[in-house]
Amino acid sequence: MDQALSPRRAALAWLATALVAPALAQAQTDTPAFDRPGIAFSTGTLPRGGFAWEQGLPDFERDRSGGVRSTGYSAATTLRLGLTDRLELQLSGSPYNYSRQRGGGQRDSARGAGDTALALKLALPSRHEKFSWGLLGSAAVATGDRDFSDGRDQYALGATVAYDFDDATSGSLYLNVERSGGADAWTFSPSLSRAFGARWGGYVEAGWTRTERAPDTGVAGAGVTFMATPTIQLDASLDAGLNDAAPDWQGGIGVSVFFD
Repeated sequence: MDQALSPRRAALAWLATALVAPALAQAQTDTPAFDRPGIAFSTGTLPRGGFAWEQGLPDFERDRSGGVRSTGYSAATTLRLGLTDRLELQLSGSPYNYSRQRGGGQRDSARGAGDTALALKLALPSRHEKFSWGLLGSAAVATGDRDFSDGRDQYALGATVAYDFDDATSGSLYLNVERSGGADAWTFSPSLSRAFGARWGGYVEAGWTRTERAPDTGVAGAGVTFMATPTIQLDASLDAGLNDAAPDWQGGIGVSVFFD
């Protein structure tokens, strides 16, 4: 069998799952926090048997370096399933990606699927109602096409701690360590979120990543969310690079849907 076809078949399976699952689930109004948008993940988990689909429409990255302008788009997908009220299973990937390079005598483009990751998210107990924290451990398998995978498996463990200052304002700190190809990468991100009424919300964030044998990167930006229905969230976000090693711009638009 042609191994080059397997990522494409995996992409079709992703899309089929995303389209079929909503038809099999019944929504309710008590919607848990979604993990997109933003660098950090939320501290909450889905209730037992709950299902969520979070989809980039798309996410993007743009950079200009050495006279070459690079643009990438990704249909990032995360499927979440509540195993217990404090533990959930996540399956994520990017079944469709597009990249383009222009300038400096270059004119290239590529399409294909990205890697696939499996994760467990745990909401840790807290004695203070304003304080919450959670852990997310993941393993990514190099199933993607050559242009959208470095061919190495990745393992990561992240933590988010959050504090509600009042009914509308909260702050969080995120720390993640990732290991791939014998090198570690550390990411730290603070953020501040605020609800602007029952349907609108927004946040500001910054993020720093230190990778072994590679330059540090820094970004900062903001995002907004809108609850189109009690169980459907729309989002938009934009981060700017703070140094030459970071992409000039990254962000995206997306939708998240909760089913119970």
